[in-house]
Amino acid sequence: MTTKEMEVVKNLDIEKYMGRWYEIASFPSITQPKNGENTRATYTLNPDGTVHVLNETWTNGKRASIEGSAYIADPKSDEAKLKVKFYVPPFLPIIPVTADYWVLYIDDGYQYVLVGQPSKKSLWILCRQTHLDEEIYNQLIEKAKEVGYDVSKLHKTPQSDPPPGEEAPKDKGFWWIKSIFGK
Repeated sequence: MTTKEMEVVKNLDIEKYMGRWYEIASFPSITQPKNGENTRATYTLNPDGTVHVLNETWTNGKRASIEGSAYIADPKSDEAKLKVKFYVPPFLPIIPVTADYWVLYIDDGYQYVLVGQPSKKSLWILCRQTHLDEEIYNQLIEKAKEVGYDVSKLHKTPQSDPPPGEEAPKDKGFWWIKSIFGK
């Protein structure tokens, strides 16, 4: 199968994109616990046009989180190519880590999205709800395949319904160190 050139969404309505997104599936990453559940991202528009990013996941009933920021990579472009920046480790944020965040597909109602990177090392399927219709999930898988992603690496993220609240005990960021060692 020939792969298409990776295209991104044009004219993303950043205000509509804000809010909570649940991770339906993703490529495993050194930056996330292996057994994370109920993973979600919450995006809030800052007055300067950047986006506050709060990524959360639960492991063994404990909430772990990391905060960062996102911004349009090229403000003169209409393409949804963003950069995200986090400081690690989360418990002593001193090292900036920046990554690409490309919106590859989003539905008209801004209810589900396919996000990747030009390196094709990361891929996320996100949804406004904790679960995504299997037919839509498969359509997003096909879109990822078309641009050359190895979708066999996708891992479905367990989600509770209803999702956990904010009151869970917090892991002070040590999950980040554990994840480096594959825990």
